[in-house]
Amino acid sequence: MSGCLLAGFMTLALSGPDFRLEWMHSVEHVAWREEWLIKDGMLDLQRAAVQGSGAGMEPGQDAVLSDGWWVWTPDLPPQRELLLGASGATEGGWRICDVATCREIGRAASRAIRLRPCPDQSNSAG
Repeated sequence: MSGCLLAGFMTLALSGPDFRLEWMHSVEHVAWREEWLIKDGMLDLQRAAVQGSGAGMEPGQDAVLSDGWWVWTPDLPPQRELLLGASGATEGGWRICDVATCREIGRAASRAIRLRPCPDQSNSAG
């Protein structure tokens, strides 16, 4: 089963309904990643991980250290969309990865990028 995301004016085809969102914190320069699932036309956060802590980078309460990453399951309801800031102040942009490939968006400073499921993704997982 494939998936699809709209990232600003781009359409990103995914190999499945799940994807990973990765970025570098602009102040702490610490890697962060989240695992998302497109389900019923929404974005459902499955797991989060951070490689350290600092300003705004605190791991969740149930975090466990695994291979250098603090990993936990956030308590967040499904989201219609995510707004990804693109400050241009980091070492890179946002990386969206599926099992086949990673794509970088938001490397240069610009307006926030809206990330949401494609309109026909209302039943991607279930």
